[in-house]
Amino acid sequence: MTDTDIDMIGPIDYLVIEFPPDRPPDGSALPLLRDLVERGIVRVLDLAFVRKDVDGSLSGIDIADMGFEGEIDITLFAEAGSGLLDDADRSEAGAALEPGRSAAILVYENTWAAPFAAALRHNGAELVAAGRIPVQSILDSLDAIESESS
Repeated sequence: MTDTDIDMIGPIDYLVIEFPPDRPPDGSALPLLRDLVERGIVRVLDLAFVRKDVDGSLSGIDIADMGFEGEIDITLFAEAGSGLLDDADRSEAGAALEPGRSAAILVYENTWAAPFAAALRHNGAELVAAGRIPVQSILDSLDAIESESS
């Protein structure tokens, strides 16, 4: 990989999204993800679906077998397979799941950030920490602020 190739890479993130047993994924979020891809905001590197059985065993689910409702074009997502997501990653994601539930594992590049990240790297900067604040934490903080001002 050349320096030019590295300049074109944005930060890589992953999500593990758990679905309750009585509400399996219906595909309603996929058009929104496709829109992010088409606008160049993210690039889907890997998308996998897994199920954790009540005995704790983990199995993969092919996206074509998900039984999504309506006319959802899964081509983009069925072809997403960079190789970054391996069996160890699937097992780790499965450990976070409750028995009887399924999950989507999404690995994506934040393509919007590639030029910004490249400029920082060229200046000698490097990322030393990253994180995400859960939405519920933000809502709790806003509620606390509102309660204090009342």
